Amino acid sequence: MNDYSFLEPIDSPEALEWAEKWSGGTVDKLPTAPRTALQQRLLEALDTDDRIPYVSRRGQALYNFWRDATHPRGLWRTTTLESYLSGEPAWEVLIDVDALAEAEDENWVWKGAQVRAPEYDLALVKLSRGGADATVIREFDLETATFVDADPFTVPEAKTDVAWLDRDTLLIGTDTGEGSLTTSGYPARVLTWRRGEDLAGAPLFFAGEAEDVAVGAWVDPTPGWERTFVSRAVDFYNSREFVEINGELVAIEVPDDCDVVIRKQWIFINPRTEFAGIPAGGLGVMDFDAFLAGERAFQPVFTPTPSTSLQGLATTKNHLLLTLLDNVASSIMVVDINDPTGQQRSLPLPEHTTAHIVATSALEGDEIWVQAASFTQPGTLLRGDLSQSLELTEVRHSPLQWDNADLETRQHWATSQDGTKIPYFISGSFTGGPLPTLVHAYGGFEVSLTPGHSPTRGIAWMEKGYLFVEANLRGGGEFGPQWHSQATKLNRMRVFEDHRAVLEDLIVRGYTTPEQLAIRGGSNGGLLTSGALTQYPEAFGAAVVQVPLTDMLRYHTWSAGASWMAEYGNPDDPEERAVIESYSPLHNVVGADERPYPPALVTTSTRDDRVHPAHARLFAQALKDAGQPVDYYENTEGGHAGAADNKQVAQMESLIYTWIETALGLVSTDEG
Repeated sequence: MNDYSFLEPIDSPEALEWAEKWSGGTVDKLPTAPRTALQQRLLEALDTDDRIPYVSRRGQALYNFWRDATHPRGLWRTTTLESYLSGEPAWEVLIDVDALAEAEDENWVWKGAQVRAPEYDLALVKLSRGGADATVIREFDLETATFVDADPFTVPEAKTDVAWLDRDTLLIGTDTGEGSLTTSGYPARVLTWRRGEDLAGAPLFFAGEAEDVAVGAWVDPTPGWERTFVSRAVDFYNSREFVEINGELVAIEVPDDCDVVIRKQWIFINPRTEFAGIPAGGLGVMDFDAFLAGERAFQPVFTPTPSTSLQGLATTKNHLLLTLLDNVASSIMVVDINDPTGQQRSLPLPEHTTAHIVATSALEGDEIWVQAASFTQPGTLLRGDLSQSLELTEVRHSPLQWDNADLETRQHWATSQDGTKIPYFISGSFTGGPLPTLVHAYGGFEVSLTPGHSPTRGIAWMEKGYLFVEANLRGGGEFGPQWHSQATKLNRMRVFEDHRAVLEDLIVRGYTTPEQLAIRGGSNGGLLTSGALTQYPEAFGAAVVQVPLTDMLRYHTWSAGASWMAEYGNPDDPEERAVIESYSPLHNVVGADERPYPPALVTTSTRDDRVHPAHARLFAQALKDAGQPVDYYENTEGGHAGAADNKQVAQMESLIYTWIETALGLVSTDEG
C-alpha cells in the first residue's frame, strides 16, 4: 500500500505540489468556453451594485460590509438611516480591506468587527489570512476612522473569543501558550486584559477544562441590566453558563443541554430535553432574580408540535421575536417583552417566502430588519418599527439575474428506511420528462435548510431547465432537537438512509433518473456525499464533495474535529467506533471492478483550519487508487467557505457546475 502521509501536513511542499498538479489537471479537463463564460456571468451577478447592502445599527449609524468588482476584499462602511432610505446612500468608508492588504502585503479577509456598546466609539476588527477561522485582531477608532496607535489592543493570529468590559478592559480567550486552548483548538480560559498590560500576564477570569470545546465570556450592556456572563461548552450541545453577581461568578443551574437567554428581568430557557415543565424544543420564561433564589416556576412562551419548531429568538427594546418553522415554512411571532407569556402576533410577511431577521438593535429601540426570499424569487429587505405597528416596509429588492419563467417550488415527503417521512423541496419548470436534477443536503448539527435564493444556482443550473432539490434530513433542526438527535452518534446511519430515500423518491415520482441525478454537499454535507458515494453509488450519476470529513476514525485528532464528537461519536469508544467505521468514507472505498462509482469532484481549501484538508486529499487519492472516476481541486485560499472573495466564489461555482454538467453528459469536454 502506498504511503500518503505526506498529504496530512497542511502546508507541506509535497502536499501543495500534489494539490496544485491535480487541481490544474481538473481545470484543464473541463470545457473552457462554457466554464469561463459562466464564471464571468457569475462574477457580474455577485459584484452587481444592485445587490442589497444589508445593514446593522449601532447607535445612530448603520454599518455595512460590501464587496464589488473594484473592491473584491471589501469595504467596511457606514451611513445614516435617512441616507440609506433615500435609495442612494452616502457611504463613509471606515476600512478599505483591499488597500490595507496591499499596503501590508497580506491576503486579508474580513471576518467582522466587535463594536463597543452602547458607546460605539471603538471596535475590535478581525482579519483572517486567506479566510481561515483564526484571525488577527486590531483595535479601530470609529470616531477618527483609524487604527488605534496608542496602547492598542492587538491580538496575534488565533481562534480568539473577546468581549469589551469597558474602554480599557477586555475579557479575552486566545492562544497564550500551554494550557490556553482546548483539544478542539479553541480558548480554554478567559483573561481580564487591561490596556497597556502584557496579554500573557493578564489575570485569570475563568478556566474550563482541556476536554471542553471552548470557553467564552460576553457582556450584556443594556442600561440598567448590565451583566457579565461566561459559557463553558462541554461539548457541541452541552454547556454550563455563569453570571457575575457582586464580583463572583454564579452558575445558572439548568441542565447542560438547555440553552439560556437572559434579557432584562427575564431568564428564557430552550431545553433539548424536558425541564421544569418546558418540553424539548420549547421556550420557557420566568423572573431571573426568582430563578437565582431557587424558584423554577417557568411559564411556556412557545410549545412545539410535531410539525412546528423554534428556530430563533431575537429581541428589540420592548419585544421578543420568535422565528418558527411549520413543516419547514417560516413565520415570525411578536411578543411584548414585559408580558412574554401574553398575546403573540404574527408579523405580516410576503407569501411563499422564507423570512429571517437580519438585524435588531435592542439598545436603541424596536427597529427590525427582515429578509424574505424563495428558491425562485430574489430577496426583499423589509424594515419595521414595532413601537408603531407590525407593518413592514420594503426597503430594497434584489435584482432577478436569471430567467425564472414558469419556475415553481413543490414540497414532497419521502419515506426513510424506518418509516419516517422526510420532506424535501424541488424547484424548476415541471414541463415533463425526467430532467437533470441536483440534490443538496446537509443533515447535521441542528442546521435547518429552508427555501432561499441563490443567483449563482439560478444562473448556473435552474435557468437551464434543470431541477434543484433541498432535502431536510434528520440531523438538521427543521423539527426541533429530536429531529436532530435521532441521527447522531450510534444512529448516524439514518442521515444516509434519509438521503437515499429522497433520491429514490425523486426517481419514483418521475422527476429524474439515476444517470441524470447529481448530489452536492459541503463540510458535514461533504461527509454525506462522500458516504453516499461509497454506500449507494447506483442511486445517482455524479457527486460533488466539498470541504468534507472523510477519515472518520481520525477526525477528532485534526483541526477542530474534537469539538464534533457529540455529533458523530468518539472513535476511541468501541461501540461508537463500530458505527463510525461502517460509514467512514475513506475506509469504505472499494475498487471499480468490485462496485463502480459515478464520477466525483472533491474540493477543499488549503486555508481551511476547521475541517482539515487531508480529509479531501486522502479521499480523492483513495478513489483514484481504486480506479474510481475522481477529480480534485484545492483552493489555496478561502478557509472553510472554500472561497475568500466574489472572484473566488465565481471561479469555484463555475468549476463545480461545469463539472456537474460534464459528468452528467449535459455538455461535452470538446466544447471550447
